[in-house]
Amino acid sequence: MDRSSLTRPRRIASFVAVAAAAALTLAGCSSGSGGKKTEEGGADASAGKASTPRMTVALVTHQSPGDTFWDIVRKGAQAAADKDNVKLVYSADPNAGNQANLVQNAIDQKVDGIAVTLAKPDALKSVIAKAEAAGIPVVGLNSGVSDWQDLGLMSFFGQDESVAGEAFGKKLNEVGAKSAVCVVQEQGNVGLTQRCDGMEKTFEGETQVLNVNGTDMPSVKSTITAKLKQDSGIDYVVTLGAPFALTAVQSIDESGSKAKVATFDLNKELTGAIQEGNIEFAVDQQPYLQGYLAVDGLWLHKNNGNYSGGGEQPVLTGPAFVDTSNVDAVSEFAAKGTR
Repeated sequence: MDRSSLTRPRRIASFVAVAAAAALTLAGCSSGSGGKKTEEGGADASAGKASTPRMTVALVTHQSPGDTFWDIVRKGAQAAADKDNVKLVYSADPNAGNQANLVQNAIDQKVDGIAVTLAKPDALKSVIAKAEAAGIPVVGLNSGVSDWQDLGLMSFFGQDESVAGEAFGKKLNEVGAKSAVCVVQEQGNVGLTQRCDGMEKTFEGETQVLNVNGTDMPSVKSTITAKLKQDSGIDYVVTLGAPFALTAVQSIDESGSKAKVATFDLNKELTGAIQEGNIEFAVDQQPYLQGYLAVDGLWLHKNNGNYSGGGEQPVLTGPAFVDTSNVDAVSEFAAKGTR
């Protein structure tokens, strides 16, 4: 991974959080193995999992249908749930109003904790206040690093998107880019806006923003293709998610452009594209870790009274760059669905 001074503190913060969680978990777990399943789907103390009382955590995201990024988040959350004797209830909707309704459903179900993404924080402010009034602890993940404290959340797990965007812009300078188009797949998503704004802040070349309909991949491809045909000066297409980067590669082929592709976020196919030279580099925010720490943080709070980040600082999981120099090491874990 990139070892610059920018990314090192983020990895250290994440490592400390994981190490603390692991140490505390051991205090609440049995060292035995081979235990039987309970009726609730958990395991008895001899299974090496938490012997703490069963609790229910709702994970509510703004996932769009077919966006595989969230499969990694959910996998991490489920791994923590399995370890902590937690029943994980997952729901998602890209529409902010519908997402707020899903949070309300979790409140009505009297869950023990809620983990929520804040892509459009204003739409969730009221329902989060209702959760807190009901005595349900709420943590944020992935989106909302600038808003979680204002909304009264207990903790936040993710990356600072402005910092990630600024790092991206500096990387473009290093590779000699002159004109970049930043492709936004969901208008109004504050995290995506912060990525493009951060990139524009540090990138010394020209930055353009192109809005696309991220729920319609054929439309994404045709929109990027049309843009590249219109402006032959674009030498980098910057996407904000792995599936869109892979689609941008197709757009470049169809348009006859000589532009290169770089992106935020990873998946198995994306790491393969970097290895093959079709994608120049990617920023990894470690979504598996975000899901894992969000669930584990709620468990730690309920059983030990812990506040991840001290309740004052976000627990940062990125950014870190992946390119041809380190992709082989990352691809092993991407293949497992944990990067």
